[in-house]
Amino acid sequence: MVAADRVYILLVIGIAIAPILAMLFGIPTSIGITLLFDIFVLALMVVDCLRVRRDRVEVSRQIPSRLSIGRDNPVVLTVKSANTNAVIKIRDYSPTGFGVSTPELSTTVGMNSTQELTYTVHPTQRGEFAWGNLQVRQLGLWGLAWDDWQISQNLRVKVYPDLVGLRSLSIRLALQSSGSIRQRRMGIGTEFAELRNYRTGDDLRLVDWKATARRVGAYGNTPPLVRVLEPEQEQTLIILLDRGRLMTAQVQGLQRFDWGLNATLSLALAGLHRGDRVGVGVFDRQMHTWIPPERGQNYLPQLIDRLTPIQPVLLESDYLGAVTNVVQRQTRRALVVLITDIVDAIASTELLAALSRLAPRYLPFCVTLRDPQVDHLAHTFTEDVTNTYVRAVALDLLAQRQVAFAQLKQKGVLVLDAPANQITDQLVERYLQLKARNQL
Repeated sequence: MVAADRVYILLVIGIAIAPILAMLFGIPTSIGITLLFDIFVLALMVVDCLRVRRDRVEVSRQIPSRLSIGRDNPVVLTVKSANTNAVIKIRDYSPTGFGVSTPELSTTVGMNSTQELTYTVHPTQRGEFAWGNLQVRQLGLWGLAWDDWQISQNLRVKVYPDLVGLRSLSIRLALQSSGSIRQRRMGIGTEFAELRNYRTGDDLRLVDWKATARRVGAYGNTPPLVRVLEPEQEQTLIILLDRGRLMTAQVQGLQRFDWGLNATLSLALAGLHRGDRVGVGVFDRQMHTWIPPERGQNYLPQLIDRLTPIQPVLLESDYLGAVTNVVQRQTRRALVVLITDIVDAIASTELLAALSRLAPRYLPFCVTLRDPQVDHLAHTFTEDVTNTYVRAVALDLLAQRQVAFAQLKQKGVLVLDAPANQITDQLVERYLQLKARNQL
């Protein structure tokens, strides 16, 4: 039981009129009347609380079975009232460290009705977390007391990588593979898909004159037939994800490793959707996890389950060892995508040597996750000495990265450097371009 604001107002009124009663009836009488008034108010508060307990609301919680890191995940509280209108406040004890849109929910529910209250949680770490009870307060009919109780709904929830982003990407890839979007992309590739009528703007080099001649002979004057070419399938994509010291840094509220993991799964989804064999390796000083290349849409859930528990560690990564491991396991040509970060050419000497070893037998692709805050500092105008020095350091960091990337490109390594929070979309788009141009 918790006293409502109305109780404090009444008690203050009782104190305020005490001096008037003292002047009229004397101090002892004033004290007695004030005490009786306060006792009467408190007694009404207790009665009000006891009455509302007979009509307590029922509250239940619905949480997604899998929460996505770095996303606003909806949580729905269903409130069912009894035979009276209910003024309630609800506090849901979500796991510590989760961002919560609304710590306390308040509403009024009509008699014998049901209402849904929704708020969002924003996890910043993957793993399994304990979710606490529901704390509910319901105001009495007289507005004097809150009936306060807990509803036991303890459970454990799992936070996964960005499943919401994977779902959106899956829909986008499906749309690109069908309908008018697919038709605009069909002329790019090397594998024959089908024949269709020539349309204005089609490449004349794709006209199949033999098929057109047979068709003209059978049906008379008809449009030429064009060969529809699609990107080659059943190629191999190897993704190497660094989980070493550089990937432990916080970028835009998440660890750099989490951004890299989201990009890894999105790239794997794109590869599987395009019919390629996808394998994933996670490494630090050694190859921590190796998932051999496989193909098929049913392979993605296995990747998610295997990669979700992995966390970054404060160890220096052995790039040469990771690349050697891939060379020993994967003898055929493959696109090898290494997701990491670069400080400068000197600190990244081993990375440069490792990726250089892959060319030209494989197609090496270095993907680095830049901190957007560094970009912001480097491109923000400054007026004082301290901020100018900070900006100079940021500009120097970016320049050093460019030197390292230039050395990689000279050795035949593809490079993608993008802000960590934008890396997923840019990486998937770059992969689709490589497939369309048949660079693998």
